[in-house]
Amino acid sequence: MCGIVGAVAERNVTPILLEGLRRLEYRGYDSAGIAVLDKDDCISRVRRVGKVKELSDALEETEVRGSLGVAHTRWATHGEPSEKNAHPHICNQTVVIVHNGIIENHSELREIQSKAGFNFTSETDTEVAAHQIEFYLKQHDDLLDAVRSAVTDFEGAYALGVMSNTDNNRLIATRRGSPLVIGVGIGEYFIASDAAALLPVTRRFIYLDEGDIADIHTDSLVIYNDKGETVEREIKESALSADSTAKGEYRHYMLKEIHEQPSCLVDILEGRVVDGQLLDSAFGVDADVILDKVKAVQIIACGTSYHAGLVARYWLEAIAGVPCRVEVASEYRYRKTVLMDDTLVVTISQSGETADTLAALREVKALTNMTLAVCNVPESSLVRESELKLMTRAGPEIGVASTKAFTTQLIALLMLVIALGKRRGLAADDITALLQQAQSLPVLIERVLDSKAAIEVWAEKFTELENAIFIGRGTLFPIALEGALKLKEISYIHADAYPAGELKHGPIALIDQDLPTIAIASMDGFEGKIKSNIQEILARGGEVYLFADERLEVDDLGDNCHVMKVPAVEAELAPVLFSVPLQLFSYFVAVHKGTDVDQPRNLAKSVTVE
Repeated sequence: MCGIVGAVAERNVTPILLEGLRRLEYRGYDSAGIAVLDKDDCISRVRRVGKVKELSDALEETEVRGSLGVAHTRWATHGEPSEKNAHPHICNQTVVIVHNGIIENHSELREIQSKAGFNFTSETDTEVAAHQIEFYLKQHDDLLDAVRSAVTDFEGAYALGVMSNTDNNRLIATRRGSPLVIGVGIGEYFIASDAAALLPVTRRFIYLDEGDIADIHTDSLVIYNDKGETVEREIKESALSADSTAKGEYRHYMLKEIHEQPSCLVDILEGRVVDGQLLDSAFGVDADVILDKVKAVQIIACGTSYHAGLVARYWLEAIAGVPCRVEVASEYRYRKTVLMDDTLVVTISQSGETADTLAALREVKALTNMTLAVCNVPESSLVRESELKLMTRAGPEIGVASTKAFTTQLIALLMLVIALGKRRGLAADDITALLQQAQSLPVLIERVLDSKAAIEVWAEKFTELENAIFIGRGTLFPIALEGALKLKEISYIHADAYPAGELKHGPIALIDQDLPTIAIASMDGFEGKIKSNIQEILARGGEVYLFADERLEVDDLGDNCHVMKVPAVEAELAPVLFSVPLQLFSYFVAVHKGTDVDQPRNLAKSVTVE
């Protein structure tokens, strides 16, 4: 979603802010802007619709310099993408604000402010926040007190960066429901919605808690909690470098991240498996106390993470004998639910800041402390607010379409299956075999990556198509869902996925020569069933593109069934391996269609608002 960058320093911060915005482009946005306070305490602001490059080009035509500033990439919620709706927003040439999140009571506040004489130049909820802060600034004559008073009037989620020309060495930052981090330099401080934005200037970060307000000067930082008490927040050293978020030799981040999957799968298991057995400590200190109690699992997630949860449901019930429910977070948080006793609630999120998943966790915490976060960002809200946590160790994922985050989530969930299965009588030999299979995946994935040229040939045939169907059975049905999602996300082809056995219950009516089917089949004992489903499609004039385990006999399927062999893999681990050719397929379709692979339209990497 939207991205915030801010800085207070003794040097010109404009290049720092601009580079920060470039590093936040992956989050998704439709406009960008920057505002700085110059040496004469004048506010200079430039905003543009479109990419950060448009903003950068505009800055080359004007002198925008200052030692205090804020910048923003906006993903439209209230008001269309336009220059007037772009951030930063300014009230009465005094208060400057950038904002992530949604002020849900903005309509009521706007009505009050209109009656009080405030003029509105945008359609955004953010301008309402700027007016509210300026209103209190006139009363308190202190920017910190003004922000503190204003946020008590806000309902909803926000991360705010606020500055004013009444105080030229001061930046106020606060968050509730949306992430915000402070970067610590030498005689300078920075703020951002993601630490990756600040890696060129610092690797030392402070992660604000819910309700924190930070009063930032070049030579001091004071943080207040939601009770107004001064608090100390730990400074953490990031293991990431500025180069870790670079594309390197690859054309797109997505392709780079697909190729990083073998090493990521090595990393997630490293230090967690000893002598063929999984350590409970992988889930956190004293994890065994909670895991010993588990009688059922409730998984809550969104998007790709939801698909990982669906695979885990098959595994948990078939391998560990543990009942499992999986639900989309945006539905779970708003319906009346029944949580069985001794249920482990597992939330899954790449960023750990997914608004609906985080809100669902907070609802659940009123009922139980048996919570586990499966996440890729150690300092995220989801991780900090969960009792147990299992980090996926995928490293920064910049491409909006998730790849390595998904496959590492699957391995993390397999680890949970093993930990619970051990408590339900899963034999040590079976555990060892599962872990050995997981450890063999990097080599198998490398073999899939070696076949990308052949996958690209398939992808070229989809350049002019508008629709597609994906099918799979068992644990490969969620992978079909994930494959369809990837194709939709980055190529804009409408794609649906179905359990293969459901074709005859409706979707088969759509089959013709213009609607291709992408099928996936492993040696899971049901390969004969999916072959029959494929033959039903072929008999009706359909064309099938089949990713099949290399051991599967497919010579009898005819010329309209195109086959790509996938390395032999045990059925339990097939979901991980079969994800990779589908990722490559979607990637190459998007490349040949000429879409924006890493930043597809209308999408955001981290969905931090509802």
